[in-house]
Amino acid sequence: MDAADLLLHPVRLRMVHALSGGRELTTGELCARLPEVSKVTVYRHVALLAEAGFLEVAEEYRVRGAVERRYRLRRDRPSIDGEAASAMSTDDHRRGFAAAMAVLIAEFNAYLDRDGADPVADSVSYRQGTLWLSPDELAGLLGKLLETLGPSLGNEPAPGRAPYLLSPVLFPTRPPTP
Repeated sequence: MDAADLLLHPVRLRMVHALSGGRELTTGELCARLPEVSKVTVYRHVALLAEAGFLEVAEEYRVRGAVERRYRLRRDRPSIDGEAASAMSTDDHRRGFAAAMAVLIAEFNAYLDRDGADPVADSVSYRQGTLWLSPDELAGLLGKLLETLGPSLGNEPAPGRAPYLLSPVLFPTRPPTP
């Protein structure tokens, strides 16, 4: 199974997200983050991600006679790079977008279901707007976004930091006007 097929599944994509930012979790902790997914399904997807080289064992220890493993994302894990994305069909992109939106909805619901969730205090935002851009303006905008977000992308978990999910979605809504 290639990287696209592995990542274009909502449960696996949520697991990858849960482990992003240097987090290490046990399968039990992943089950707690995905309460609507059966434990058997979580274990099966962890095994698939580990076998495919996305996950590695960060630590092993004994708990009541059983071996418990903490998993983390491999730094050199496969990814859907530009070349892989260009090889994807429009149906693959449709599946990818649907999986990403399913993850986004599930993560937002999990946030709202948490004790003490306060969208106003947490600066939650979900807005859409239309930007009219030429190809040069689009390239400039993307460059500014990378410049702005770049320094924060390498942040590791630390006291006082909370993980925020940022999901920019950008696509043309119709062909350019002549």
